[in-house]
Amino acid sequence: MTAVISDRAVVAVLYPFVRATTPVLGALRESDPFGLRARMASGAEQVDGSLSGRVLAALAAARVPGTPAWAAMSVEQRCRWWVRRVGRFTTLLASVPGIGGALADRLPVRSALGAAGQGLLLVAVAGEHGVHDESELVALLGAVLFRRDVRAAQVARTAGTGGPDSHEIDEQAAELTGELAEPGRAPTLKRIGGAVWRLGRALVALGGELDKRPRGRWYHQMVGMLPLVGMLGEYLGEWSGLKRAARKGGRWLRRYPAPEAIAADPGR
Repeated sequence: MTAVISDRAVVAVLYPFVRATTPVLGALRESDPFGLRARMASGAEQVDGSLSGRVLAALAAARVPGTPAWAAMSVEQRCRWWVRRVGRFTTLLASVPGIGGALADRLPVRSALGAAGQGLLLVAVAGEHGVHDESELVALLGAVLFRRDVRAAQVARTAGTGGPDSHEIDEQAAELTGELAEPGRAPTLKRIGGAVWRLGRALVALGGELDKRPRGRWYHQMVGMLPLVGMLGEYLGEWSGLKRAARKGGRWLRRYPAPEAIAADPGR
């Protein structure tokens, strides 16, 4: 008989998860490749017809965090960027166990990694909508990934205690983030990948709840059970599920706008 996991148990797992995503997403969002933002802000580089000027102009036009083109993008465009760029990376990580065919389905690794990638994306999407409060992010992930309204459990957890034990959450989040949280550490793909694996491992505690997250189509699952080509089916299924998670997250954020998002955009 499968043990029933309470809303409070889900909340207890999601708080350190959400806090651990901050350094990961911050490293990706705030990185300044080639010192581009600093050059643009200071006007130290002159964009002209020279080779260096053309290269600088091309970099400035690139739709990546830290460029003028990124600043000019709409919220929806930035959310799509997160899905395409970060999504492809996390989806690939989640699909790797698919090499083992049906054997991988007996283990929680694929579901945990897929949920971690979706959770990371949802926090990024929420950030582009102006939502950064941890309690709102936990509620978002609970609704989209596990089809639960955990807000009542959050109130019960904080009642009479002054809130979750922030120090304990910090320690758990630091373990998940690893080297990314250390000062002076560059956000390499290896370090980001390691953090995503640890985020997935943290979600394993939720067991069968991981099966509630947005998934791919039935034919993706069929291909995913085949030896050798299983990785392709898993990749396509995780990619489809990731896009569905982003859409559901966007609808949830529009339906339940956080006070901070309303203050940032009074016209919504």
